[in-house]
Amino acid sequence: MRKRLNYVEEDINSLVNLTPLIDVVFVVLVTFILIAPMLNLDKVELASGKELKKLPTSFQSRNTITIHVYKDNSIFINQRKVLAKDLTAVLSSLKKNYPKETPKLIHDKSASFGTYQTIKSALETVGFDELDVILKP
Repeated sequence: MRKRLNYVEEDINSLVNLTPLIDVVFVVLVTFILIAPMLNLDKVELASGKELKKLPTSFQSRNTITIHVYKDNSIFINQRKVLAKDLTAVLSSLKKNYPKETPKLIHDKSASFGTYQTIKSALETVGFDELDVILKP
């Protein structure tokens, strides 16, 4: 009978104690719960259509290449409407005239991302290395 009791005691003692592991997991969980609201995540707000039309003329005159995209996905370069198929040709002539200029893009938040991608691809094709995106003028 004694041998049987010793065998049962050995099985109980050989089990892994998970209490410290669970304690550590709860401490980490509570830490994340407390820290998460304090994190400052950057939020990007694009300009609305009203702000694009009210852009100060001093800003427009300072830059030689200003691209506006309105909510109907119409593209204006230096206040002149440009079709997507003519975009590369217009940007190519601007690159020749102003090789060191960085284009400024003012994109309406209601316009599609595809329009931005088209403009960005055309700028890269022409040879522009940088693009300034104006978020909230």
